[in-house]
Amino acid sequence: MQLQRSMSILTTPTSLPLVAPSILSADFANLGEECEKTLAAGADLLHLDVMDGHFVPNLTMGPALCNSLRSRMPDVYLDVHLMVNKPMEYVESFAKAGCNLFTGHVEANDDPFALAEAIHDAGMDAGIAINPPTDVEDILPYIEAFDLVLVMSVNPGFSGQAFIPEVLSKVEVIAERLRPDQRLQMDGGVGAATCESCRSAGCDVLVAASAIFGSDDYATAITGLRGH
Repeated sequence: MQLQRSMSILTTPTSLPLVAPSILSADFANLGEECEKTLAAGADLLHLDVMDGHFVPNLTMGPALCNSLRSRMPDVYLDVHLMVNKPMEYVESFAKAGCNLFTGHVEANDDPFALAEAIHDAGMDAGIAINPPTDVEDILPYIEAFDLVLVMSVNPGFSGQAFIPEVLSKVEVIAERLRPDQRLQMDGGVGAATCESCRSAGCDVLVAASAIFGSDDYATAITGLRGH
């Protein structure tokens, strides 16, 4: 089921950041129910971490899981973050699975401009991500082609890692170069102690894993991340 980009929430004006629970920290035995609970508690979208065991030392979910979530929650915005060497190989399968936002890495093997074009042609919003060790200059030539820029605040691969504060200067550099219709996302170690710094630096989409799914009160956790 391929979606149209008209469903995008990225260009919807908002005074508060969007909150995206990362389902990597959810209870997979009760995944559908937990995702629905976060949305009912005020989450704006769901974040899916896809890992190939090569780009990062972990294996996770694929298009089948994305399709299952789409079938259960037809209206949810699905944000798929691909930590893979060759994201271009997965564009069509995730488009068919119902992905809304497809984010690849600047460190991956595929040309970012070609990737952005392929993602848009498939009917999805396009994102480009950068890892903590990568120089911000490596991503700047490409950001104009994308709808969202994702700054990783941990080294990707596993949830529950500590936030790397040095990436905030990278966020500030990118934020100055974005158009009003582009979003800036932070992912990794985002929680009560770090969300204010992320917002202040310019992030308007916050991905949180254990900060939400490890909480006894999803609504309070989500409200705290937004700062409202």
